[in-house]
Amino acid sequence: MKMVTRTGSRRRKSREKLTKRKSQRGKLSLTGYFKVLKEGDKVVLKAEPSVHKGSYHTRFHGKQGIVKGKQGRCYRVMINDGSKQKTLILHPVHLKRAR
Repeated sequence: MKMVTRTGSRRRKSREKLTKRKSQRGKLSLTGYFKVLKEGDKVVLKAEPSVHKGSYHTRFHGKQGIVKGKQGRCYRVMINDGSKQKTLILHPVHLKRAR
């Protein structure tokens, strides 16, 4: 008996989440790409669709987290997923400072 095969990938069913408005399309801003964050900063996960590296699973889109440190070019961000705390390694282009 054959098991059911998994269909799709991480970016599946994300057409609305991972699209930019027409006015924001085009070249990527370098200030967002080289953003500097400090440990303890509150950030919101907001994906930059044109950069696939250092992104997260779409179920975390819009979540708020705290920067715990740096790892290479990316940042370690602690988020709450239900009752669990998870650490994600994200590129700064996918992070936006929370107000």
